[in-house]
Amino acid sequence: MAQKDNQESSCKETTLNTKVNETARAYDVVVVGCGVAGLSAAVAAAEAGGRVCVLERAPLEERGGNTRYTGAYLRMKSVTEVTDDFEEHFAANSGGYMDPTLVGDLALDPATWSPTLRAYSFTDPNVVSTLAERAPDTLAWISGFGVKFIPLDVPFPTSSQPRIVPSGGGLALIDALAAQFEKLGGTIFYRTAAQSLVTDDEGRIQGVAAVVEPHRRVTFRAPSVVLASGGFQGNAEMMTRYVGPRSIYLRGMSLGCNFNKGEGIRMALDIGAAPCGDFGSFHASPMDPRSNRAGPSMYVYPYGILVNEQGRRFVDEGPGHTDETYEDVTRNISAQPHGIAYCILDARSDDLPNLAVAVRTEQPAVTAATIAELAAKLGLPADVLEATVAAYNAACRPGNFNPRDTDGLATVGLTPPKSNWSRPLDKGPYKAYPIISSIVFTFGGLKVNARAQVLNQEGDAIPGLYAAGETQGLYYGSYTGATSVLKGAVFGRIAGTDAVSRRQR
Repeated sequence: MAQKDNQESSCKETTLNTKVNETARAYDVVVVGCGVAGLSAAVAAAEAGGRVCVLERAPLEERGGNTRYTGAYLRMKSVTEVTDDFEEHFAANSGGYMDPTLVGDLALDPATWSPTLRAYSFTDPNVVSTLAERAPDTLAWISGFGVKFIPLDVPFPTSSQPRIVPSGGGLALIDALAAQFEKLGGTIFYRTAAQSLVTDDEGRIQGVAAVVEPHRRVTFRAPSVVLASGGFQGNAEMMTRYVGPRSIYLRGMSLGCNFNKGEGIRMALDIGAAPCGDFGSFHASPMDPRSNRAGPSMYVYPYGILVNEQGRRFVDEGPGHTDETYEDVTRNISAQPHGIAYCILDARSDDLPNLAVAVRTEQPAVTAATIAELAAKLGLPADVLEATVAAYNAACRPGNFNPRDTDGLATVGLTPPKSNWSRPLDKGPYKAYPIISSIVFTFGGLKVNARAQVLNQEGDAIPGLYAAGETQGLYYGSYTGATSVLKGAVFGRIAGTDAVSRRQR
């Protein structure tokens, strides 16, 4: 049956691609990317009566990029209300030390902003407020295609803010939106990779030049293009150029990362688009490098200690609620030799009530009767690891251990300290998990306004060009958790609606 399905899928893709030359000349909107952002744009444009196509690098059975594999957490209290700290968290992570002469102008009407401010690389508060305001009606819109959103009771071992999720995760979003798009008469071209933007002599968008297997060049003509092809975590050259040579130690959180080559960002920068977002950083999440599954996140480290290849601690394992601190801890892991650390636990961890949330790998822990034996199995210096555990144990103090909330059970006189969940590791057998930093998506992307229009270096909208999802730059420093899928859906829908309206201009 699987073989038959694959044959039918291959047949369908072949049929689509052989028709490219016949059908690629008269679209109203071309969307690059088939994740939640791209499909939201495609459906919105098709609903408005536009002739729309989607270009997807992946084959049909792997369509959807990162969205396909994500749980699609949404930073909302319910389908009608975002979390209390939504805009506040974005504001706290909006860029570097912004020029104070520009900060004062943010209170003015964006239409009066100077070109410098419009093109400035920072998190535009108007874009964030649009995201917060449009989130509820966007989820209601998606609900109309059969997707149900439910509360996520225990998203992390400890959480400071609530989350909701689509039942069925990101794949449910992809399936529902793709079905609706095809129902509206839209076309998805699989195994089709965008390469460059086509513009006229005045710089207006005229379409996309792409490559269809086997390296056959095709031009898809349209007055509007929506770039929704993700970030560049699947491009080793861009990762090294922007994130640095240590990016070799990062692994994609899902197979969908491999399809995100950064061409959407590159082709827009090539025609003068303004960058936005932290190009040297990314959304980091702790993972088990041995795992074969998508999303093998490891949040158990607050209940033990983290050591590097030298057998030494290097970070506060329990600085606060897991959902708001795991990224900083993970970045510290990625900075260690070979980008790896080991979470050391004892038998008490078996009784954690939230163990299923804390350990998401299918691989077993490395176990041993003694710390010295555990060190040998991990390839760590036994004398150093024994000294590290002994120093940690001596710094622990009696108190009430609460695995479901920050408990203030901190070490005393230990460097670096551990601020919560500090219990001695003295009850065998002992166990350990290797942990590395995964890359979920990159932060650097394109500057857009609240209409999802891509801006040029002069702060003006590039006629006919839009961006959504991770192609749209927005994040700096610390990721505002559970907003990436939401951002893709909201601005994808905005982009598609605005893009198709250009038919009449």
